[in-house]
Amino acid sequence: MKLYTIDTGYFKLDGGAMFGVVPKSIWNKLNPADENNLCDWALRCLLIEEGDKLILIDTGNGTKQDAKFWSHYYLHGDDTLDKSLAKYGFTADDVTDVILTHLHFDHCGGAIKIEDGKLVPAFKNATYWSNEKHWNWAVYPNEREKASFLKENILPIQESGQLKFQDTNAADSQIIKEITFSYVSGHTEAMMIPHINYNGKTVVFMADLLPAAAHIPIPYVMGYDMFPLTTMQEKKAFLKEALENDYVLFFEHDPKIECCTLQQTERGIRIKESFKLNELV
Repeated sequence: MKLYTIDTGYFKLDGGAMFGVVPKSIWNKLNPADENNLCDWALRCLLIEEGDKLILIDTGNGTKQDAKFWSHYYLHGDDTLDKSLAKYGFTADDVTDVILTHLHFDHCGGAIKIEDGKLVPAFKNATYWSNEKHWNWAVYPNEREKASFLKENILPIQESGQLKFQDTNAADSQIIKEITFSYVSGHTEAMMIPHINYNGKTVVFMADLLPAAAHIPIPYVMGYDMFPLTTMQEKKAFLKEALENDYVLFFEHDPKIECCTLQQTERGIRIKESFKLNELV
């Protein structure tokens, strides 16, 4: 098995929204804001090569929204999904499976593109994986999340016939045996958290359970989360499990840290070591 970091650029989000009840005097030291209170966040995906499978976890923002939409999020950086795939000798057509942890636009926007004026899958040869609980939550969104669940990112997946649902009652993946899933519902209903068995280590794609290393402390919960107290319970349980099993955490949105391990400190569970994915032996 080979793992590759797929960088798709950066965007900006309000620092207060990203850290919830944590005061700016604290979080601004972790991810400094600009004059508009906006912080940089990565759009980092993960590519897994195993046998004849090439599996992409999440797809970044994509590029099909209009200028007015992007004016709120300030996309920047030189990396794109296609450029990052090409760096390792792949194209979108080589991808066999796309795991969408959840259907917020910054995680699934790159799954669909505009071609000849039509919305079509960006990965024409891939099976797209979600789960039925989350899919229904996204297709019939609540008012609070409606702005993050964009129908143009979601419905064309099903219309293409390339969509499959992972069974939320089974941890084992239907893709390859080296991937298992856990599910959390504090951020959004039935978000998928992939666990990858890699060279005897478990690499966990954190999605928005822990968007960045700065969110490891239990009270550091995003204002975007639907159920903050549930997120705190899920984080506490996950961090205990991760510490006991020496998991490697892979961060989707941390602007600087790709991966870390954990240690117990007097202040609770915190980072032990941080490193790039390609440094993981």
